[in-house]
Amino acid sequence: MSRGEGNRQAVGYRRFVALGDSQTEGLNDGDELHGFRGWADLLADRLAASDPELRYANLAVRGRRAHEVRAGQLSAALALSPDLATVMAGVNDLIRPRFDAEAVCGHIEHLIGALAGAGATVVTFAYPDPGRRMTAGRLLTARTREFNARIRDTALRHGAVVVDLSAHPVTSDPRLWSSDRLHLNTLGHTRLAAAVAHALALPGSGTTWTRPLEPRPTPAVWRRAGTELRWAADFVGPWLVRRVRGRSSGDGRQAKRPALTPVDRSADVAGNAGTDTG
Repeated sequence: MSRGEGNRQAVGYRRFVALGDSQTEGLNDGDELHGFRGWADLLADRLAASDPELRYANLAVRGRRAHEVRAGQLSAALALSPDLATVMAGVNDLIRPRFDAEAVCGHIEHLIGALAGAGATVVTFAYPDPGRRMTAGRLLTARTREFNARIRDTALRHGAVVVDLSAHPVTSDPRLWSSDRLHLNTLGHTRLAAAVAHALALPGSGTTWTRPLEPRPTPAVWRRAGTELRWAADFVGPWLVRRVRGRSSGDGRQAKRPALTPVDRSADVAGNAGTDTG
């Protein structure tokens, strides 16, 4: 994990604003019926455990690309005057055929620079290589590495904190990911919340989130082939259909938590927010 030069010890964050896409919205920690939680909510809960005066807003919306996060969330975030902001964007760009690393990272740099310039401690992310958890992901390995390098440079320029998920093999363990292979599951979100807490040096945080899971037997070839076919049918196909139709999973959706409000710790899932294991 690397940290920007401007990182400081966590001392009384009171206004936490999260920007981004589906991962920060909380898919798939929860469901559409009962609501999604996710790593940002877990982090807010952890911060509120130390300071009940914390106020938290989550502006993330699924499907948003970097330029859409910039256009649709930055002004609202700045209006909330955060002293802590997280920026997790770019994956929806990475998986597009026409990925322009310079343009995408330029939008993310604008987000980070504006928030840091307004006085916030900014946390951003370098992503794990998708080729480590799925065969098709190898097509994205080179662009992910380029993206990560640019993000690290951006963070250094603006004094932001980088949670470098690419540096820890456990982040590519399929057991941290949902069946769609794009979104974290509950365990993955718990680990990610612990990773951000560690990057911010929150009390009680540590490196246990980086520990590998227990080994498991390798599935038979025929079982792996069947899994790949189901994944393609259930997720790749519908994604391609949406692209052809010019639609997004976030069409018509708004941020789940657009205002700074107190964290309801009574809604915490026991063991999620207070641990960095998994």
